[in-house]
Amino acid sequence: MASPRKSRIIKTEPLDNKDAKWATFIKTTYTDPEGVERTWESSERTTRPKGSDIDGVGVAAILQDPAKPDDEPRIILQKQWRPPVNATVIEVPAGLMDPDESPETCAIRELKEETGYTGEVVADKSFQVSPIMYNDPGFCNTNLRMIHVTVDLSRLENQNPQPELEENEFIETFSVPLKDLWDECIRFEQQGYAIDARVGTLAEGIELAKRWKLA
Repeated sequence: MASPRKSRIIKTEPLDNKDAKWATFIKTTYTDPEGVERTWESSERTTRPKGSDIDGVGVAAILQDPAKPDDEPRIILQKQWRPPVNATVIEVPAGLMDPDESPETCAIRELKEETGYTGEVVADKSFQVSPIMYNDPGFCNTNLRMIHVTVDLSRLENQNPQPELEENEFIETFSVPLKDLWDECIRFEQQGYAIDARVGTLAEGIELAKRWKLA
């Protein structure tokens, strides 16, 4: 597999909205709480399926082996070079919604395509799907739901997972102990990687729960 760290930017240039395939740049005029008229510049995705309330999903996929109940649960992560930040980013599996697709179905499909693993949405219905989240609401309307998934390593199809990547996808899949995610994020940053907000937020939540003894 080609390493995502070998990618490089050749040039950057302005892009006219009429030439954009995935997003547009817009100016919104609005009134503030005191009635003053103001404007705001932002970006909008153009790929959200009709009838869907989200653009895509992120997948928090936990590796577990029922035959080894004492093993530490591990979370699936990925390394993927991203042109907007000119860096290889530590991410969770993720992807855009297809038409007439549920978030849960999208998550299982994307996990299989990007990592080769066959997963299942967690049994607890109150924790299967997160509220809608916005990564950068001051700049873009892009949103998603996090889907919580387990991967049973004892299943035959998970013994030697093979991703089904598209020709323009160069993704390296790996896993780390869930309890060490905060320390791993610090280590990755020191190595020159960028940290996706979803990974960083998961890590921070785990660390907060540990330090304030919430569980």
